[in-house]
Amino acid sequence: MATAIKIENVSKQYRLGVISTGTLSHDLNRWWATKIMRKEDPYLKIGETNDRSTKGKSEYVWALKDINMEIEQGDVVGIIGKNGAGKSTLLKLLSRVTKPTTGTIKYKGRIASLLEVGTGFHPEMTGRENIYMNGAIMGMTRAEITRKLDEIVDFSGCERYIDTPVKRYSSGMTVRLGFAIAAHLDPEILVVDEVLAVGDAEFQKKAIGKMQDVSKGEGRTVLFVSHNMAAVQNLCKRGYILNNGQIYYTGQIDDVVSKYMLNQDIRSQLKLSEIKERKGNGVLKFIDIKFIDEKGIERNTFEVGEKLTIKIYVKVLDSFHISKTSRIDIGINNIMDTRITWLSTYMYSDRVELKDDCVCFFISQLLLNDGMYNVNLYSTVDNDLADWIRNVARLQVVFHDFYKSGRELPEGQGCFITDFKMI
Repeated sequence: MATAIKIENVSKQYRLGVISTGTLSHDLNRWWATKIMRKEDPYLKIGETNDRSTKGKSEYVWALKDINMEIEQGDVVGIIGKNGAGKSTLLKLLSRVTKPTTGTIKYKGRIASLLEVGTGFHPEMTGRENIYMNGAIMGMTRAEITRKLDEIVDFSGCERYIDTPVKRYSSGMTVRLGFAIAAHLDPEILVVDEVLAVGDAEFQKKAIGKMQDVSKGEGRTVLFVSHNMAAVQNLCKRGYILNNGQIYYTGQIDDVVSKYMLNQDIRSQLKLSEIKERKGNGVLKFIDIKFIDEKGIERNTFEVGEKLTIKIYVKVLDSFHISKTSRIDIGINNIMDTRITWLSTYMYSDRVELKDDCVCFFISQLLLNDGMYNVNLYSTVDNDLADWIRNVARLQVVFHDFYKSGRELPEGQGCFITDFKMI
């Protein structure tokens, strides 16, 4: 089978804070070495890996370092990794949004990409005009685009607003139209970042189905980035794990997902205050989480139907106390990183009420099905992200005669237990 994408020794370096090298002498050195002497850029020999959780000593960072991939035509490849691993940078290189600092990328065919909400759209142009503009950029004739127009509009569900400027679209509508354009304009290579997470569940299912059709039925190549392991495993055949800008592991998708989830399990054993991979301005910072049973005992394993209190301990800055709005969310995902349920202070109040720097979520009856669950924590203060951490803890739920019938629940019967009786 023909090779669709070949990536050889690709690296991408950024200088933090400023454009160019920052000084006239450095710019002259770079110009002289690369343009006159035809030598390697001298500033490529310095720099650190892109670990956003620590403060580095160098002003140069490698967002990607020595990446080698060979992707066959018709392959569906998942690229996974934590935030800051280099996934989006790699897709931007493939989509020619930016170019590699070193190395070469060779590809066969047209590339369509959906990297961020609104990528490739002109906000003042209507949805219809943007469809034609994107098609023209991909080298299609107006007649070719016109033949696809009705199909694109129907898939996006934006028919009523197709002649409205895109700047008035919601983020969900923008993603729908962007994906419809990328998937229907006959690209040989389709590149999709985790932007699909913006869409609703119905659209995500529809989009994944379209990507399966594109890869299996039409023999197109698909590169897919997502934090949703179930979607990755369902769609992809092969996968890569990126870590600090380098390839950490590659193989068949089941092996790749298992390896990634094992690393997440190890991470969940860290003390919450020690986790450095987090986002936010720190006005509110999570420092501990505890699962408490009705007797006041801390544990991580609960039976279906038990009472459970989740205690979140935080550290706040003085500005938190004068804030107008604040919230704390608990996202509970299964081990494939699919959202199962969500708890939030927002459902009861506009502000988080702390008692001894702690907020408690009481669950009168835990009705999650038998299994292991990941817990994510998220907080905003005055609508600014304060702290966001993935996979801070593992909660195990076991099924033990919940219906008092002596019978165990069969496997594969959903994520929730329903408290019902026969009458």
